[in-house]
Amino acid sequence: MIKRTLKQVSEMVSAKNEISSFAETMITGVSIDSRDIAQGNLFIPFKGEQSDGHKYVEDSIRKGAAAALWQSDVPNPPSHLPILIVDDCLEALQELARKYRNELAVKVVGITGSNGKTTTKDMTAGLLATKYKVKKTAGNFNNQIGLPLTVLDMDEDTEIAVLEMGMSGRGEIEFLTKLARPDAVVITNIGESHLLDLGSREGIAEAKLEILQGLDDGGLAVLNGDEPLLMERIHQHKGNVKVQTFGRNNTNDLYPTDIIQLDQGNRFKINSTAESFELPVLGTHNIMNALAAMLIARYFSVPFEKMNEGLANLKLTNMRMELVEGQNGEKIINDAYNASPTSMMAAIELVSNLKVYERRILVLGDMLELGPQEEQYHLQIGEGLHEDKVDLLFTYGPLGLHIAKGARKTLGEQRVFAYTDKSELITQLKQHVNDKTLVLVKASRGMRLEEIVQSLQKK
Repeated sequence: MIKRTLKQVSEMVSAKNEISSFAETMITGVSIDSRDIAQGNLFIPFKGEQSDGHKYVEDSIRKGAAAALWQSDVPNPPSHLPILIVDDCLEALQELARKYRNELAVKVVGITGSNGKTTTKDMTAGLLATKYKVKKTAGNFNNQIGLPLTVLDMDEDTEIAVLEMGMSGRGEIEFLTKLARPDAVVITNIGESHLLDLGSREGIAEAKLEILQGLDDGGLAVLNGDEPLLMERIHQHKGNVKVQTFGRNNTNDLYPTDIIQLDQGNRFKINSTAESFELPVLGTHNIMNALAAMLIARYFSVPFEKMNEGLANLKLTNMRMELVEGQNGEKIINDAYNASPTSMMAAIELVSNLKVYERRILVLGDMLELGPQEEQYHLQIGEGLHEDKVDLLFTYGPLGLHIAKGARKTLGEQRVFAYTDKSELITQLKQHVNDKTLVLVKASRGMRLEEIVQSLQKK
């Protein structure tokens, strides 16, 4: 993590006040949460509508923070403490990260996409870690606060940083990529997330392609070659860029030639080597994420022969195709972190192929941020269900009612249960599970369906 004197930090953030008496104070790392201060941290307070972090500056320094920022429009800065006065604390955090990144010799991989970017980030970091010292985005710290915090948490001898870049609207990925200055980037796919803000899949593609704006000339762009919206636009955005593609079709640079679905993952082969790979992650769609990670790893000279080692030690962020067990022995696929029509259909396809279970139950909740056609998207998910894919369907939320409506056309009334009360859903669901049951739980993050998983696990 960043280690600099307060004088150096003052210059990096263009502080307004005189700090000569504290100039040699050493800061080690940064924190934006006064409850989570480590010794030597630089505390960065944010001024929000509901609360003001400046109230906790003195308490943070008592807890061990070496210094703190202070926004110039907040009155009464404590002059007896090591304080750096700046125009805006968020902008100062971002500028500190920008300057720190520019001082390091680290290589950077930037990853974005509508679905799968966190899993691809985890896979990419795992493969690269077989050869390099790697830092990756923690959890989903992928926004204008999270990415700078990840950069500032890098040790100076980090060799490669794998940074996830998320967005809710235009311009956000451009900002992040220009701060991170990646040597290689990945766009996993173009889905339906953020249709509410961007209006169309074409608009989403344009927003994701902003990641090229920070890529150095001659850098590598790894794209989903099965997505025409990307392939049509790539060279309009960046002329001097190396492009490599992955996907299901044999027109791509990397594609699978043989896939065997296992109880807890997949075995697959690719066109570029005779090597067979074992991916300990459920869902054949995750092979696409693995292919993107493999192209990045090859770019950084990791041989195919070492990639199984990286895949075997894979550590995924929680609630992404996470297989857990309930109190009655039922197997639960916890995929409650996020959802879109594309990822929802992929998860359902996974369940339909796991025929070793006597009963397969779907618990599906609202998919958010889909714009004016949100009801139609949910209805189509339900209409796509058939007897050979699922035994029972439970839905949660007002949009989930439309999934249920569509599913009743194919599954019938007796196999579809719709709820807007989560506790009622849990009570009824528990009556249908045993040690021969597989339950898929999936919805957008705002629906908090991990609470259903936790209830099934409680004894």
